[in-house]
Amino acid sequence: MSQATTKERYAPMPPQQGMVSKKGFFRRLFKQLDIQLMVWPGVLLVFVFSYIPMYGVLTAFMDYDVFTGSRIFENPWVGFKHFEAFFDAPAFDSIMRNTLVVSLLKFIIGFPAPIILALMLNEVRHMMFKRIVQTITYLPHFMSWVIVGGLVMSLLSTENGSVNILLENVGAINEPINFLSMKEYFWAILVSTNVWKEIGFSSIVYLAAIAAVDPHMYEAADIDGASKFKQIYLITIPTIMPVITIFMILAMGNFLNAGFEDILILAQNPALRPVSDVIDTYVYRVGLQNAKYSYAVAVGLFKAVVSVGLLTIANYLARRSGTSLW
Repeated sequence: MSQATTKERYAPMPPQQGMVSKKGFFRRLFKQLDIQLMVWPGVLLVFVFSYIPMYGVLTAFMDYDVFTGSRIFENPWVGFKHFEAFFDAPAFDSIMRNTLVVSLLKFIIGFPAPIILALMLNEVRHMMFKRIVQTITYLPHFMSWVIVGGLVMSLLSTENGSVNILLENVGAINEPINFLSMKEYFWAILVSTNVWKEIGFSSIVYLAAIAAVDPHMYEAADIDGASKFKQIYLITIPTIMPVITIFMILAMGNFLNAGFEDILILAQNPALRPVSDVIDTYVYRVGLQNAKYSYAVAVGLFKAVVSVGLLTIANYLARRSGTSLW
């Protein structure tokens, strides 16, 4: 037997590829321990409260009996019965109309509002005034809808409401108007309240994106004689467009989330139901108040499937511009 053959025979075996990868994985995990400790609680929270309960969507295809508890497979299968019942329901047309109209209004008005606010705040040079405006616009986000709803009801009250008093003093009306009982005013009140509550907090991301713009670009544009509006249009907006695109994709995924807490609080008058009843409030009323659990799950699953479809389409269209979620 040759010397080379002997050395090859008794040489230590190289580590397996799987062992190297596994060892490298745990080495990287240990090096990133501080980051992992911040990430894993959130991952665990999402897994426990979002993924584990997903087996419950099976009840949309059953006649679920609450007394069976977690033994959902003991319930009879009914296929698409509850989906067909929702599509044939008398309230289907009004619910879908209200959902689409409210969502569209919130998107058209509420989506560009924080971008405009961020662009305006970026041009403010008085730092004290800028901080005061930011604080005032951020504050409503941290108030619950119960407080915001109570404030809106107080402002629009027919007795001592500031809005009615102002309109009477300027001669616009002769007697107080009960805004929260009139269908023609509800969408405007709902959308404007949402914009007021979220505009400041939503502008934080856009302000951070604007702060990353190279200031030399503004200096060059100023030397070339570009006005502030041209600098915003030609430099600021194109630079933050990837951020705007990402948030637009996410907004499309949440398009059918027309609202729940805000509508539930502001639309307490039954006369507003023809214009205030959206998918979320309908699921709450039918599923929890009327105990039609399988029917409510079917409606919610329908909304989720459509939302995923809208998200996928928006991401596909945005990918052509070079920015997408996946």
